[in-house]
Amino acid sequence: PQPIREEYLLTGPLESTNEPYAIAKIAGLKLAQAYNREYGRRYVTIMPTNLYGPGDNFDLENGHVLAALLAKIDSAHRAGRDTVEIWGSGTPRREFLYVDDLADACVLLMGKTTTDEMFNVGTGQDLPILELAQRIAETVGYTGSFVLDRSRPDGTPVKRLDVSRLARLGWRATTTLEEGLARTYDWYCQCRARP
Repeated sequence: PQPIREEYLLTGPLESTNEPYAIAKIAGLKLAQAYNREYGRRYVTIMPTNLYGPGDNFDLENGHVLAALLAKIDSAHRAGRDTVEIWGSGTPRREFLYVDDLADACVLLMGKTTTDEMFNVGTGQDLPILELAQRIAETVGYTGSFVLDRSRPDGTPVKRLDVSRLARLGWRATTTLEEGLARTYDWYCQCRARP
């Protein structure tokens, strides 16, 4: 069910294209919770949504979707290409959180909670991948079109977190997608310009 609540963790099968990554994250969460119970620690466990921002992995083959799209669209813009290929149907919906907002949530949680609860950290809002590509194109200044490669997998149709538990502590993401894309693109261009 969507949005994904914290208590849904491990209540169904893991998505096959993401299974090893999901298992690693879950193992870390469970280990922290076990240390809390066994040794009286105060580790706070979080489950962030898709992150982006300066320092991201912009590799076209194995980078995060937003960063890889940004690199691909920027490359097409600089080369004057008319089209950019988007993997899949463009319809899967994803949620994105700017990395500074994650840091703010972590600082809040470290200071306010002693609970063994896990916290989803995200915006609670999603958008289709094709719309994400269009917003990146606006940021980059790319005016070409997108071609969908439907031979590539889509993955889960929707991934959106329920962030109400964290909202009850007074937190919400403050960076809009447009602001985050602009900051990320500025950083990317600065790095690209370095020798």
